[in-house]
Parts: sequence; structure tokens; C-alpha cells
Amino acid sequence: MKLTVVGCSGSFPGPTGPASCYLVEADGHRVLLDLGNGALGALSTHMDIYDVDDVLLSHLHPDHCFDLASYYVARRYHPDGVRPRIPVYGPAGVAARMADAYGSDRSQGMTAEFDFREWSNGATYDIGPLRVTVARVAHPVPCFAMRVEHGGRVLAYSGDTGRCDALVEVSRDADLLLCEASNQEGVANPPGLHLTGRQAGEAAAAAGVRRLVLTHVPPWYSGEVALGEAREVFGGQLELARPGASYEV
Repeated sequence: MKLTVVGCSGSFPGPTGPASCYLVEADGHRVLLDLGNGALGALSTHMDIYDVDDVLLSHLHPDHCFDLASYYVARRYHPDGVRPRIPVYGPAGVAARMADAYGSDRSQGMTAEFDFREWSNGATYDIGPLRVTVARVAHPVPCFAMRVEHGGRVLAYSGDTGRCDALVEVSRDADLLLCEASNQEGVANPPGLHLTGRQAGEAAAAAGVRRLVLTHVPPWYSGEVALGEAREVFGGQLELARPGASYEV
């Protein structure tokens, strides 16, 4: 699998790039893990945006899903005609939420352009050549971490989460864990919201992850601080996600 960071800014687009969006490619199949605000334009620098096969949404906060509204426009109103319908996976209510985001009638919404499918906690899905298992993690709204498997390799993605056993289990023995690190040690961090760099490192160590890539650092914090916190507790490969970076998993 090839993982490309399209956008990785936490909570809202930052000065160096858009919010969460990650392109995964395997055997010619292309899926997006999240499509946060600002991501669609950046995606066009990596591929033809009409060649996306599936969109996998971890949850329905704007920084993880709102550019699906822009993608709807791109697919619905292309001068050459409506683009073929593609699957969009997400938490319960995803179709209604995205209709609301665009200001559409819920009875129609974006369902002619997207085949909306709802995640079920702990379930496994065959999505093209990928096997994707989802696990509900700790966040104020329903949010799902993802375990993406292909050819004996494992990519795990945290979505947004506070500390929880589910993140460790879905990341078990992963070759690469793409993990949020939104907060910093010593700063107020309510349970069930976000991880610090240290907490991300602890989860990766507990799961036996080989490579940890920290992501979703908000513009008001330093990614270098998150790296420093994680290094104290995680001894594997460690780096900070940056827009345009790619990884072979």
C-alpha cells in the first residue's frame, strides 16, 4: 500500500495545508481516509480527483468530512456530465449530515452521487483489494479508527480519539500507525477528546507498532513538541505527518 498525506492540520486548515485527508493506493485502487475542509484542492495535485474509488470517513466533524460537499459539486456538475456514483463509508447518519452540510433536502441530499454506507463497530469490510476493520474510539461524536490490511501489511489510522483500549487493539502489530496528537502534556485535555504526543506514543508502544506517524496537530501547537513527547515512550520509527509526504506500507 502507498499512503500519501493530502492534509493533516488538526481541527481546521492551517498555514501549511488542509485538514485531514489521506490517500491510500493498492493495486490501482484509491481510497481516501477522510476528506476534511480544504483537502479537495490539494488532492488534485496528487491525482485526478475523479479517480477516487471510495471515501472512508472516520467521523462527521468538519475537519474530517466537509470537503465531501465540494466533491459533490465536482462530481454532480462536471461539464461532461455527472460522474459515476462511488461508495462513501461513515458513521450512522452520514448521508443526512452531508445533506445538511450542503444545505440540501435530506430526502435526496447527495445520494445520487454517493452510495452512503454506515460503519458498524468491530465490523470488517472488503473495499476493493483492501480489508478494513473499524473500531469505535473515544471522541464526543461517533468516531471510528481504521485498520487497513493488504498483502500481509497493516496501516492503522486513529481518526480523532482520546486514550482508549480500542485504539490499541485496532493498531495491534501495525506496520504504520497514523495517529492524532492534537494536544500537549500539561495542557487541559478532557478525557475522550484528543491525544497528546506522549499518549499517541504510549498507544503505539502498547500495540507493538513498527512505525508511528503523528498527525492532526492544530496550527496553534508545534509538531516538534508532539514528536518530543512521543519519543520519550516509543522506540520505533517516528515522524511527523506533512502535506505531500508518502509512505510505502
